[in-house]
Amino acid sequence: MKRIQRTEKVRDFHQAKWNEPIIFELHQPGERGVEVPKASKEIESAVGDGLSLIPASMTRKEKPSLPEIGQAKVLRHYLRLSQETLGSDLNVEIGQGTCTMKYIPKINEMLIRTPKIMGLHPLQDESTVQGMLEIIYNLDGCMREISGMDYFSFQPGSGTQALFAMASIVRKYHESRGEGEQRDEIITTIFSHPSQAATAAVKGYKIITLHPDEDGFPDIEKLKEVVSERTAGFVVANPEDTGIYNPKIKEFTKIVHEAGGICYYDQANANGLLGITRAKEAGFDMCFFNLHKTFAAPHMCGGPASGALGVTAELKEFLPAPIVDVKDGKYFLNYDLKHSIGKVRSFHGVAQTMIRSYAWIRALGPDGLKEVAKNAVLNNNYLYHKILKIRGASAPYVSGQRLEQVRYSWEQMTNETGVTTEDVQRRMTDFGLHYWTSHHPYIVKQPFTLEPTESYSKADLDEYINALEHISDEAYSNPDVVKNAPHSSSIHQLVEKDYLDNPDKWCITWRAYQKKTKIGQEV
Repeated sequence: MKRIQRTEKVRDFHQAKWNEPIIFELHQPGERGVEVPKASKEIESAVGDGLSLIPASMTRKEKPSLPEIGQAKVLRHYLRLSQETLGSDLNVEIGQGTCTMKYIPKINEMLIRTPKIMGLHPLQDESTVQGMLEIIYNLDGCMREISGMDYFSFQPGSGTQALFAMASIVRKYHESRGEGEQRDEIITTIFSHPSQAATAAVKGYKIITLHPDEDGFPDIEKLKEVVSERTAGFVVANPEDTGIYNPKIKEFTKIVHEAGGICYYDQANANGLLGITRAKEAGFDMCFFNLHKTFAAPHMCGGPASGALGVTAELKEFLPAPIVDVKDGKYFLNYDLKHSIGKVRSFHGVAQTMIRSYAWIRALGPDGLKEVAKNAVLNNNYLYHKILKIRGASAPYVSGQRLEQVRYSWEQMTNETGVTTEDVQRRMTDFGLHYWTSHHPYIVKQPFTLEPTESYSKADLDEYINALEHISDEAYSNPDVVKNAPHSSSIHQLVEKDYLDNPDKWCITWRAYQKKTKIGQEV
């Protein structure tokens, strides 16, 4: 094998490796990080008199199985883990595609760490959380302006949960009109997020999927063929995951409405649309935004996040209860929704996520939000035109401007060199860069999906482009370097079928880990 060559255009990076055990394996009986204060005399005397200040249902029968670790060891453990992790604060994170990684203003992180926010509890009396309720109410108002919808719920904890809530609203709406049994089909598109079809299927709907025409747009003639009196709803992202915007979207919603269906809009990623287009004018009855994608809140490793769900006035009564309202200058939780689908998660939404997003919107204002969209589209199209010049890369379907992201293809390079998009994905980690392929199935062959957002400079984009060019050159001159990557990561290639595809080896909880490993049983 030839020696791996680097140029000044790519970053010299090596991932830290600490071989760090999980926190429970660091447990040492008797070690302490803090000394818990003793109970007050009032509590001690009450317990001594046989009085119970804590309901029996809330009293543990056994002590919690928590690791006992000193402070220094805890600090070392989490700092080491952070060194083994890449993220939007450490690298040019444009390779996450549809998941949208952007800069999170650190002043907003400071806001959520104030004692008043850190001390909030969702079961507090409304009179004690007027400030937080006001923020939720005002954020609702911002979302109405941005989308054209009339009411918002921030209860869903993710985009998928918001999609599930919208599918639930569709079902309950038709049931309230006596058409619940008749309308049993949901129409979606192949390049929309898989959660759209999945959540509708969970609600018992038959899924009809529209495929693209030769230019990559959802086929409107196919829609006309499949829409009927059985149509309950139509759910779509626009632009879809290809980054192609459907300019005929209002014709789609009109066709579905004429058949009696409800149209709902996946706007998890609205970075290319803020201040440009709105769900209302496109004819949608519902939409949702991922605050952790478009509105500058972190993903937080899968949660806590927020799928802000908006509806027209006609569907207000179907929203998850409660929503925040105001009366006589006092904010309150309004449970009086006649046809509410009920809760889709506990409590009322993630306060910290809502505060971050509200602060971001207020800091930017309407003109700033529009500038976000313009910069996101500009960055994406710069990337688009540069990548199309890289040997072996292409972008299927209609040429010209894309919106906020693009689904590219290495099909030509794979055919000519044998290097696959998964090989490129692993090689990118050698330069400290993330890279995402696509949702399955791979309709676009050998795909990779990039979204630069508004956060990154031309220099950042050039760094990412240089890495792709470097890897393309390697693929054509020395493909084994790419196929055997990563070379600078904390681990080598995973045996994916042995671990990731084998449920018998999954340990998603500490209890499962204890059952499946000898070390876990000894702790």
